[in-house]
Amino acid sequence: MLPGTGGLTRVTDKRHVRHDLADIFCTTSEGVRGQRAKDWRLVDEIAKPAAFDDTVREHALALAAAGVSSTASTGVKLIPIERRVEADSLHYSTLRVEMDRAARTATFVVQAPAGEQPTEPEAIEAAGADWYALRLARDLDDAILSMRTNELDLGTWILRTEGDAAAVLALDATLLAHREHWFVRQTIGFLRRSLQRLDVSSRSLFALIDEGSCFAGTLLELALACDRSYHLALPDDPDTAPTLVVGEANFGLFPMVTGENRLERRFYHDRTELDAVRAAIGQPLDADAALELGLVTSNPDDLDWEDEVRLALEERVGR
Repeated sequence: MLPGTGGLTRVTDKRHVRHDLADIFCTTSEGVRGQRAKDWRLVDEIAKPAAFDDTVREHALALAAAGVSSTASTGVKLIPIERRVEADSLHYSTLRVEMDRAARTATFVVQAPAGEQPTEPEAIEAAGADWYALRLARDLDDAILSMRTNELDLGTWILRTEGDAAAVLALDATLLAHREHWFVRQTIGFLRRSLQRLDVSSRSLFALIDEGSCFAGTLLELALACDRSYHLALPDDPDTAPTLVVGEANFGLFPMVTGENRLERRFYHDRTELDAVRAAIGQPLDADAALELGLVTSNPDDLDWEDEVRLALEERVGR
């Protein structure tokens, strides 16, 4: 297991393996097997070959029985994902990925909801697989897996957003209001797992919050998952300066694999800092305000923006 690949994070944060045992595991060429692997929490269960299928089935049935039952009679049919593949880009209904092979970067551009969105359970069910929230979850999941598998040389991912932040917050309000409805609950779970893929992807992640961005609520989770975030400051033009918006969804709707939300992880559960962020829920935060709250890494103005971002990316790609 190589440092920097995300593997150690999975072992310690997700599997809760003791740090000293994780160190042994990461440096032992023959690996860890059998009862020791279970004792160290590397696996959930062990079984002899003859009993393997039955053991897996028993655990699957137990998990299914422990879940919340669905009130749906027919479920929702998942239509094929809309994806257009070009030489240096991927295009989905809710996002696109632009690849710069010379720079060894990939830019994910996520679009906010457009047009009127359903807000009541019956209308959401009727929308089915065409509902924006579900399309985003499936598109993001597919894009991440495709890039992780097929574009191994593009080690730095840049995350951007486009659209209306108010539309994102309106979607969040629907998710929160109907989170117990079976279809909404399953969609939230799908979004949670897709976002978790970013947390454990062995890539360098940069968020760029610039003109036209809509890092709000659910889409702010993208920036919070990144290693660094750069927020463009426009001191001479505050009316058009890009902003980000913290929402209720950022306080637990999409937990990481550790069970924490990304704000808790960012501030190491410091209540003073978290309370300051919570007090800003719903407020459009410009670059200076976001930096003061610790939500972004840097706030270069329009004169320094291109150079600072370029140098940061070149430095990371060159490592």
